[in-house]
Amino acid sequence: MNKTILYLLAFMAVSFSAFAQNSKKEVLLTIDDDPIYASEFKRVYKKNLELVQDERQKTVEGYLDLFIDYKLKVKEAYSQGLHKKQGYLKEFEKYQEQLSRYYIYEDNVTSDLALEAYERGKEEIKASHLLIMTSFSDSPADTLKAYKKIEQLRARALAGEDFTTLVKENSEEPNADKSEGNLGYFSVFSLVYPFETEVYKTKVGEISDIVRTQYGYHIIKVHDRRERAPLRTVSHIMISDKNDDTRTFNPEERINEIYQLLVQGQPFEELAKQYSEDRGSASNGGRLRPLGKGEISATKFDEMVFSLENPGDRTKPFKSSVGWHIARLDSIHGITSFEDQKESLSKRVKDGSRSKIVTAAVKNQIMDKYGFEQGAPYLEYFKNHVNEGILKGRWKFEPVPEADDKKVFTIGDRTYTFNDFANYIRNNQAQRRTFTSIGEALITLYDQFETGMVKKYYKDKLEDEDPEYAAVISEYRDGLLIFDLMQRNVWDEAKRDTIGAKELYETTKQNYRWAKRVDAIVINANEMAYAEQAKDLLKLGKTVEEIKTQLNTNDQVNVIISAGKFEEGDKELPAGFKMEMGVSETMQQENRYTVVKVKEVIPPSTKSFEDVRGRVMTQFQQKLEENLMEELRNKYNVKVNNKTLKKLKKELDS
Repeated sequence: MNKTILYLLAFMAVSFSAFAQNSKKEVLLTIDDDPIYASEFKRVYKKNLELVQDERQKTVEGYLDLFIDYKLKVKEAYSQGLHKKQGYLKEFEKYQEQLSRYYIYEDNVTSDLALEAYERGKEEIKASHLLIMTSFSDSPADTLKAYKKIEQLRARALAGEDFTTLVKENSEEPNADKSEGNLGYFSVFSLVYPFETEVYKTKVGEISDIVRTQYGYHIIKVHDRRERAPLRTVSHIMISDKNDDTRTFNPEERINEIYQLLVQGQPFEELAKQYSEDRGSASNGGRLRPLGKGEISATKFDEMVFSLENPGDRTKPFKSSVGWHIARLDSIHGITSFEDQKESLSKRVKDGSRSKIVTAAVKNQIMDKYGFEQGAPYLEYFKNHVNEGILKGRWKFEPVPEADDKKVFTIGDRTYTFNDFANYIRNNQAQRRTFTSIGEALITLYDQFETGMVKKYYKDKLEDEDPEYAAVISEYRDGLLIFDLMQRNVWDEAKRDTIGAKELYETTKQNYRWAKRVDAIVINANEMAYAEQAKDLLKLGKTVEEIKTQLNTNDQVNVIISAGKFEEGDKELPAGFKMEMGVSETMQQENRYTVVKVKEVIPPSTKSFEDVRGRVMTQFQQKLEENLMEELRNKYNVKVNNKTLKKLKKELDS
C-alpha cells in the first residue's frame, strides 16, 4: 500500500464516496456534466483541513482548487484507460486484499491468536521430541503405517521407557542419535504452530499427544518451564556502512577509534551524540526503546545485545546488516502489556504458520454468512484431465468440455465450475513448493482456489454492504490511478526529458549556490595536549596517516581525523571557525579539542547540474505537473454551483 498512501497524503488524502444517495445531495460542481456533491467536499474538507499547510488553501475556496485538481486527475486517468492496465489491476487487487482484512473476520481471529501468543510468550519451555517422518503426499497406507509406529512408541514412553533412549533408537530426525531430539529452551513463534500448541498443552515431565506437522508425526516430552527472558533497554553507537565519495573517513576505522575512546574512559553518551549516525537515538545518547529477543530484524544486532549479561556491559565493534555498532546493555525489565505488543504480534501471526488457522476460520465464517454448497467431486476427473506437467508448473491448459463442466461449488449467488478451476490451475500452477504427485498438486491448488474465491466474494460484497469500506476502497482505487497518471505524464517524462531539466537548471541556477567551503583536515582530540601535537604535525606537513600513526599508539585512540570539503556551518567544523588558509589554533567544544588545517578556501560558487540534479528534477516535475493541470482545466469543462458554494462557505468558513 505504500505508494498509494504516500501519494494520497501528498494530495491531502482527498476522498469521496460513490455509495451515497446522490439524488438527495446538492451538486457543488460538475466536470463535463459529471456531478460532484457538496457532501463529498464537506466530508473531505473537515477530514483533511489540519493537513493543509498553506493558509490560503484552508478556506473553502482555496481547498476547492485542490479538490478540483484531484477530480480532474482521476477523470484523466480513466480517459487514458489506466484503470484497464494489468499493472493497476494487480496492484489494486493486492491493496484490496490488505484493506479488506480490517473489515473481514480475519482481524478478530488474528487478535485472538495474537493474545494467545502473548500469553505463551511469558514462558520458555525446554522439550525434546521423537519424529516419525511422513509427507502429506504419502499414500494412506504409508501414512497409517507411520501413525501406528508413533502410536506404539508413545505407548512405550507412557509405560515408563526412557524417552531419550526411545528417541536415539527410533526417531527419524537427522542426527537424532546425537541430538537426542533436544530442542533446548524456546518460546512462542520458534516452532510451527501445531507443534508449539501441543508443547504448551503438555505439563512438565509428561508425554504429549501425537501431533502432525509437515515433517511427520511427533511426540514431545516437556522437561522444564520457566519465565521468559525479560525485555532489555540498550544504547548503541552506529556508523553507517556507506563508503562513497562523500565519506571523509572509513566506517570500520571510525567505529574502532570510537571503541578505543570508550576503553580510555570517554562517556558512551557523549560519543553517541558526537559520532553515532543513527540520528533517531544519537541525540538521546544512543538509547533505544525496550527490545525483546527476536524483535530486531538485524539478527547480528539481536544476537550481540542478548549476549550481554549485566547492565553496563558493552560489545566490541561488530557489523550488522545496517552498519557498524557498539552496543551497551542499560537495563533489564519485565514484559510489556498486550496492547503494546499487539501490532507486532498480529504481524507475526499473519506471516507465520498461524496464518493457515486465520484463513480457515475466515473462510468458514464467510461460508456461514452467505451460504456454501459443494458441487461435484473434482479430484478423480482432474487426475485424468491434467498431466505430469502440473508438477513443474508447465501443464498446457485444456478447457473442460461443456458436457463435463459441472458445478464445483456455489458461494452465495455465485457459482464456479470445473472450467473455472481449470483456468485457475493454468494461472497458478507455478508454486514455490515442489509437488510429488498429481493428486497432491490438485488438492493444494483446489484449496487455494476455493479459499480465494470465497474471500473474493466477500470482498466484492463489502463495497455494497459497508459504506465506510466503500469510501476507503475508493480512495485506494483513485489514488493508485492518480499515481499511475503522474508516473506516466510527469515523473517518467521528467526522467526522459534531460534537455528540459538542464534548460530549467540554466534559468534557475542562481538558486543553487555553495556557501564558502574549505578543503581541510579536521582533527578532534580528547585532550588539549594531543590537539597541540596534532597542530604541530599539521604545520610540518604530515599526512593524515602519519599523524594517526604517531598519535594513536598502543591501541590508544587519541585523535579522530576527517578530511575533505566542508561547507560553512558543517557540523564537523567547530563553532566560530574562521575559514582561512593554514593551521588553526586549538578550539575547545565541551570535552573535545579541535584543530583544522585548511588547504584551500573555496569561494561561494554555483553548484553544477550534477551537484543539484535531485533538486532540479523535483522542480522540473513540479513544472510538468503545472503544465498537466493547465491542460486538464482546458480539456474538461468545470462548472461550480455558486449557490451551493456560498452555503458551504457560510457553514465552514465561519
